[in-house]
Amino acid sequence: MMFSERRLLFYYTITPTHMGAGQALDVIDNPIQREPHTGWPYFAGSGVKGAVRDVAEEEWPNGQVERWFGPKLGDGNDEERELHAGAVSFTDAQLVAFPVRTLREGFAYLTSPLAVQRLVRLAAAAGISVPGAQELVGEGAPSEGEAWITPQGQLLKENGRLVIEAYDFTPKEQKALGDFAQWLADQALPDDGGHAFFRKKLAMHLVLVGDDQLSFFARHATFVEPHVRIDDETGTADDGGLFFTENLPPEAVLAGLVMTSEERKRKGAKQDEPRAKANEIVQKLEELLNNRLIQLGGDATTGRGLVSLRVAQ
Repeated sequence: MMFSERRLLFYYTITPTHMGAGQALDVIDNPIQREPHTGWPYFAGSGVKGAVRDVAEEEWPNGQVERWFGPKLGDGNDEERELHAGAVSFTDAQLVAFPVRTLREGFAYLTSPLAVQRLVRLAAAAGISVPGAQELVGEGAPSEGEAWITPQGQLLKENGRLVIEAYDFTPKEQKALGDFAQWLADQALPDDGGHAFFRKKLAMHLVLVGDDQLSFFARHATFVEPHVRIDDETGTADDGGLFFTENLPPEAVLAGLVMTSEERKRKGAKQDEPRAKANEIVQKLEELLNNRLIQLGGDATTGRGLVSLRVAQ
C-alpha cells in the first residue's frame, strides 16, 4: 500500500543531540549517525518514528497508536496481537544547515549547494516549492575560498572578510540566498516567541559554502563531550573509564518527510471494518507534531536531545 500523503518536517536542535551510530570512530567512542557517502549527520527515520510514537502514546488512545504505527512487538504478548504494518513512515532527516562559530555575530548557519538541492527534492515530494533555490543553482557554486552571504548578512564580515572558525573566506552577497534563507526561517522554526530571535538570525546569517567545506565543518565542528565512568563501589573515577560522546550541536537544521497510507487491515479483522484514510492520519500527525518539542536520541536525563519540530506549509 502506497504512502500517498507526504509532509515536509523540519527538525531544529535546541540542546546537543546524540543519535548514536553504535561504533567508535577515531578518538570518539560514541559518534553520531552519519551518511556514508557525504559524512553529514542525519537522524535515522526509525529513531524519529520511535520518539514520535512515544509522544502519540501520551495524547492518543492506545488502540489508535497501534493501528496507525503498528503493534509494538517484543514485550511478550506478540502472539495475542492482530499483526499488521503501520500506516505512518518517517524518512531519515537530512542536514540542511549546520551552525559554525564565526568571528562576528557568534555563529552562522552553513549550508551548501547539495544541501539546498536535497531540501528542494524533499519539498517537491511534499508538493512545496522553495523560493530562491533555482536561482542559487543558476549561479553555480561558491569558488574556492568564497562564501555566499545574504544581503542582510553584512555584520558577519570583518574588514571585508568572513572568518569561519580559523578559516578566512571572501564573502559574496547573493539575493537568491536571502530569499531562500527567509523561506527557511519561516518554515523550519516554530512560530512562537521563543524562536523569534533564531528565525531572524537564520534569515540573516545563512551562509552558503562549497559541499567540501560543509563536509569539513560538519565533521570537525560537532559537540564532543568527555565523560568519566564512576566505580559504583568506591564512588571515584574508574580506571580507563574516560570516554568521549559526540553530539549534533544546538541550532542545527534538518529535514525529512512524514508519510501516511490508509490504515492497514489487521490480521483477522472483519472485511467491512472501517479504516482511517491517509489524509485523516496525516492531519492528526500535523496537529501532534507542528511546533512540538520532543526528545531524540540518548542522554535524555542530562538534557540532551531536545528538538523542535515544524511542519512546512
